[in-house]
Amino acid sequence: MNTTTARILQVSVGLPQTYVASDPRDQRPAEWRTAIDKSAVEGPVQLSTEGLEGDGCADRQNHGGIEGAVLLYAATHYTQWRIDLPEHDWQFGGFGENLTMDGLTEETVCIGDRWRVGTVLLEVSKPRQPCWKLCRRWQQPDLAKRVVQAGRGGWYARVLETGEVSAGDEMSLEDRPHPRWTVARTCRLYFGIERDSDAVRELAAVPQLSLNWREELLNRQV
Repeated sequence: MNTTTARILQVSVGLPQTYVASDPRDQRPAEWRTAIDKSAVEGPVQLSTEGLEGDGCADRQNHGGIEGAVLLYAATHYTQWRIDLPEHDWQFGGFGENLTMDGLTEETVCIGDRWRVGTVLLEVSKPRQPCWKLCRRWQQPDLAKRVVQAGRGGWYARVLETGEVSAGDEMSLEDRPHPRWTVARTCRLYFGIERDSDAVRELAAVPQLSLNWREELLNRQV
């Protein structure tokens, strides 16, 4: 078995808040709610099947839930964002993630991976699909597009076994049933960067992939 290990650098949570858009060119509603603004938490934080204690979600239709209980993001991406978009103050938690990770990226994490951290067992369920709220959070209209093109969106996990997590905790890989399906490759197919109808059908059959992603992929084959 692959003995890959990783480490949590920061645990971040945030509750939904109401904001008012400041850019008159923005065509979306001026008043909006989001929990994308996360803050670091010191010490152990309880992680349930619905997510971290003290964390919330403003749009339950498109975010959160058991399939998206916790969002993970590679710490190394922040170094590149500081180069690509130096006008912004990029700090851990800035992409709305709950766990900022050292040692993992979309290229090294696979759908269905099971990662152990203490008593907690996580299972990778789907890539993160960036939305307009990320763009508005940073007042960067093309940020979602940049994230997709760069393959730096992060990934969600479901919680199979609950417990506590803390910054500094190490994570170890317990199982990798689908080594062909990295988060990066999944994104390339889903967003049409890579086009292969046979591969799309194969990906849609991966049972650990979040149901809404599987349904979307299958609908494209009709």
